[in-house]
Amino acid sequence: MTDHQLKPGQPKPGLIPWPPLIYVAAIAISIALGLFYPLPWIGGLFGDILFAAGWVALFGVVALWFTAIRTMIRAKTALHPNAVPDHLVTSGPFAVSRNPIYLANTLLLIGVALISGIVWFLPLAIIAAFATQKMAIEGEEKVLTAKFGKKYRDYAKRVRRWI
Repeated sequence: MTDHQLKPGQPKPGLIPWPPLIYVAAIAISIALGLFYPLPWIGGLFGDILFAAGWVALFGVVALWFTAIRTMIRAKTALHPNAVPDHLVTSGPFAVSRNPIYLANTLLLIGVALISGIVWFLPLAIIAAFATQKMAIEGEEKVLTAKFGKKYRDYAKRVRRWI
């Protein structure tokens, strides 16, 4: 949907879909740093437990992506991060997190860190989440507030931004 649904003077979505770019950059930087400046990783039983936790995290990523996208499709709303949404989605994973797809992207980096032992994924996951919030989420929230008003403000009071 286009931004003509917003009234003049209301905030409009950005032009660049930042979240995918941010997370792809975080992955690339983590891999490069892991190759050129590897950091020590935890071994032994605790390392094995972290490895298993990484796989659990990746299963969570798949579940979040699948259920969030399915919920958005069922609601017949835009999937593109820069589109003005047709409907406010508050069910499924959106009942727990206002940003389940961005949460899944962050969890992806954490899961890969735990599986691969590339420590750099951990700080880059935090940096990517912070950058996504500043470059995308805060603007998206302005658009949602402008479009849905009290309905969005009430939802934002009930459901946390991340988890």
